[in-house]
Amino acid sequence: MDVMNIVYAILVLGVLGALFGLVLAVASKVFEVKKDPREEAILSHLAGANCGGCGYPGCAGCAAAILAGEAPVNACAPAGAENAAAIAEIMGQSAPTGERQVAFVRCNGGINAKKRYDYVGVKDCISATKVAGGPLECQFGCLGFGSCVNACQFGAMSIGPNGAAVVDPDKCTACMACIKACPRHLIDLAPASEKKVRVACANLDKGKAAMSVCSSSCIGCGLCEKECRKDAIHVVNGVAVVDYDKCIGCKMCTKVCPRDAILPIATAEEKEKYKAVKKAQAEKAAAAKAAASAE
Repeated sequence: MDVMNIVYAILVLGVLGALFGLVLAVASKVFEVKKDPREEAILSHLAGANCGGCGYPGCAGCAAAILAGEAPVNACAPAGAENAAAIAEIMGQSAPTGERQVAFVRCNGGINAKKRYDYVGVKDCISATKVAGGPLECQFGCLGFGSCVNACQFGAMSIGPNGAAVVDPDKCTACMACIKACPRHLIDLAPASEKKVRVACANLDKGKAAMSVCSSSCIGCGLCEKECRKDAIHVVNGVAVVDYDKCIGCKMCTKVCPRDAILPIATAEEKEKYKAVKKAQAEKAAAAKAAASAE
């Protein structure tokens, strides 16, 4: 009798299991949320890093946002231009245009910046700022403890020989993780082209104050602004700022910068050649003026 009870119990459980399975199968069909096949297609063209640089919760969230029209087709910077073009085709849009952007650290100080004290705490920039604002005299300088390096999932960030963070443009995907990680907000996006100049300083102090804390700080002297023939660089709030749309990469501003705050830094030969040309032009203008006065 006990054996039959066990058999009946098993049969009942089996029937109930089959019944519940049938109910769930029917419910899944009845309440199924129709998914746009384009979402999966878009997702296949994203980087798959789930880095959050797009501002959405992972790549799936980014794909859904693109499909809903809440995010541009190139919202996933790590995916690159080719995938952005493929996503644009899926969405029936034109492929986005524009120069590739990479992260750029607006500081070339590092060992050139004066220290207030030796920091011996947790090797993290955010932690360092909690101790009297950080160990540097310059309150705008890169601390060099690598918060940006740790945030980068693509190996594009490192601490350079001079102690400040640098970017490998070939590896950078412009995911902006480093931008969010920097407690001093020193990292921006800039054109990947090496033809464009970049101001490697974010110091907003007045000239004398900026000069006193770092040997490579911008002092807002305006020589770069005066030299630029394309109106591509201006002193804003005490520091030079480049208009990348106007910059043609002539690098004249780098040759007149007395602080070597504009990259790429001009060589000594380039600066001497520049001075010689300027001297010749001045002598020619003086001679022409003297000749005109004699007449």
